[in-house]
Amino acid sequence: MKSLKLTYIVMICLLICTSCKKFLDVQPESDVTKEQLFTTEEGFKEALNGVYTYCATRDLYGGNLTVSNLDIMAQNYTLTDLNLQKIASFKYTDQTLISKYDQIWIYFYKAISNCNAILEAIDQKKSIFQDKNFELIKGEALTLRAYLHFDLLRMYAPSYKNNPGVSAIPYVTTVSIKSTPFSTVTEVLDKVIADLSAAKVLLRTSDPILSPGYIIGYPGKVYPDETPVAKKATETSSSSLFLQNRRHRMNYFTVCGQLARVYLYKNDLPNSLQNAREVIDAKKFPWTESADFNNTNPEQRDKIFYPELISAWFVSQDNNQVDHFSALFTKNDAMYVPSITQKDLIYEKGTVGADDWRRAQWFRDVPSSNDGGKAFLQKYTTNSSPLKNLHPTVTPGLRLSEVYYIAAEASFDSDPNNATALVDTVRKHRGIGTPLPKNISKAEFMNKLVGEARKELYGESQIFFMHKRLNRDIINTNGLVYPASNSIFVSPIPVDEQAYRN
Repeated sequence: MKSLKLTYIVMICLLICTSCKKFLDVQPESDVTKEQLFTTEEGFKEALNGVYTYCATRDLYGGNLTVSNLDIMAQNYTLTDLNLQKIASFKYTDQTLISKYDQIWIYFYKAISNCNAILEAIDQKKSIFQDKNFELIKGEALTLRAYLHFDLLRMYAPSYKNNPGVSAIPYVTTVSIKSTPFSTVTEVLDKVIADLSAAKVLLRTSDPILSPGYIIGYPGKVYPDETPVAKKATETSSSSLFLQNRRHRMNYFTVCGQLARVYLYKNDLPNSLQNAREVIDAKKFPWTESADFNNTNPEQRDKIFYPELISAWFVSQDNNQVDHFSALFTKNDAMYVPSITQKDLIYEKGTVGADDWRRAQWFRDVPSSNDGGKAFLQKYTTNSSPLKNLHPTVTPGLRLSEVYYIAAEASFDSDPNNATALVDTVRKHRGIGTPLPKNISKAEFMNKLVGEARKELYGESQIFFMHKRLNRDIINTNGLVYPASNSIFVSPIPVDEQAYRN
């Protein structure tokens, strides 16, 4: 695997030779070797923080994997740019798209290599850690490695439903110049599950989010005197910065939710449901209040259902990231904009969507006599200074609502009433009071479930993965059907890797 080998050669050189400002954002004033970095607990913490920082850039979850090609291919926008139209019509042979997918492949393995550098060193250094930080850091690194490999699989390989035995991607667990053989779809899923299962054991005894005193909410929000103390968030109250904001990291409930995702992808419904129920039954994540989501004061408005985010990627305001989101979604000449009609169809304005909070708050409608108007997505907006923000700018990694959808799908065959109740719970907390029919068929339930997920996960790329997992056709704004097949669901791997897959 020529290109993958090259990636690891570069990463090893970075580990050994360069300043950590370029690699793990540690000690920018000096050159730090791999051996020096991993001699202290602080070095491991900084290395792990560096992985999160990189994953949240535009290369990965601050851009390419959340607000880019995958979301365009879900047919969420009315596009005028010719290059974006090529993406929406799955022109994988276009050289621009090929180059982008080659780069994303490299970005994935760069992040994985960073995780592996930590995991290769940590067991030999267990004695340097205080409290439960060994278990916490190792658990997070294992979860990150599994999370990244799973998304690689979902992008670059056929789905489990389509072909579980086909050669998929390399599951890399070492930092080496030696190539890693490709694993099959099933083998990758099993390795993801193994990493997540090991992480779950480690985080069960070490993650502060499991403490009853860890209260999720808005940082620094001032509540009226009559508000119960339990509503006041404690996510930033730890004296250790490393232990704060557990939802901006891979926490224990991320592992449970990710296991629910992976088992569902593998069609292992009992294990998927069990892990989803662990998140739901913990009641750790509160539903967003209407007063917060629909607040007329922009400084007190929740733009993304922040308390419900099990995991989120903290988006730094450096590197003009706010301007990037604005260019994509909110500027007058924004690139990713649905028509008002398209948005209203997605959110079912004529029926249950009339009262949908998301339709009302996530979009700014600008009518026009020429094209019917545009709807500008507000999910990723940040208030201009000097206005404050109720919560930091993040891109979602895993939502409570998605876990409810997973539990609903995994339980329908055994308990359809429970399945519809789970979906109705999410709808209720989005302003929709009309329940699903209790005698609904499986086919109609799945149609409703996909429709609800599309509303909830708009602008987050997950709906494309849902269509792929279920092997469902994708239909564009004009009614053109892209039949479900590998030709639309499988991103091209780099040419240099293809010979090693076969």
